[in-house]
Amino acid sequence: MLAKLMSLFLLGLVRVLTGAQARWYGCPPKAEQRIYFANHQSHADLVMIWAALPEELRAITRPIAAKDYWTKTAFRQWITTAVFNAIYVERGRSHTQPAASGAEATTNTQDWPAGAELESDPLEPLVEALEHGDSIILFPEGTRGYAEEPQPFKAGLYNLAQKFPQVVLVPAWIDNVQRVMPKGEVVPVPILCSVTFGSPLRLEAGEERRRFLERARQAVIALRDV
Repeated sequence: MLAKLMSLFLLGLVRVLTGAQARWYGCPPKAEQRIYFANHQSHADLVMIWAALPEELRAITRPIAAKDYWTKTAFRQWITTAVFNAIYVERGRSHTQPAASGAEATTNTQDWPAGAELESDPLEPLVEALEHGDSIILFPEGTRGYAEEPQPFKAGLYNLAQKFPQVVLVPAWIDNVQRVMPKGEVVPVPILCSVTFGSPLRLEAGEERRRFLERARQAVIALRDV
């Protein structure tokens, strides 16, 4: 009950501060399993894209949250767990033997160096969510960027597209949210924001990883001026 009330409060707050406009430019808001992938400029991106989804999609869609940031306090952890049903990912990297097909399968680091070993697959919680039938919200840059265009995408999106070819890949552009909570500020600034959802992509048979990731990145950038 408390989580539901907090959800309604956050939706109201986000919409007052930002308008939380959802623009379905390339696909309708359909209740099917999807990976939404978007640009990343603020910790508020998670909240913004969650608020932009209609209720029936929010119920089946789980955002990715940086574990070190969103579990720093008990309140943040409760919000991301009870309200957003977020999937925590580690932004650091540990070393163990990576799977042969996924040595570069990271959401937030550069490609693994030769001979590196990983203690755990950073994609494992995302894979578990997709196997469970959830949709997810992914930020393929892996870390926040402050340039006009997204940074190069990390390999995680490609590896998930390989493993789950039936899941619909939907690009999204989040506009202006970095101006709502500028870096170093603690008080949000009301400003109109929007999330534009584009036409679904698919991984083509035999498509090389770097080509696919750049194509996905360009699909996000193309929505900026729509």
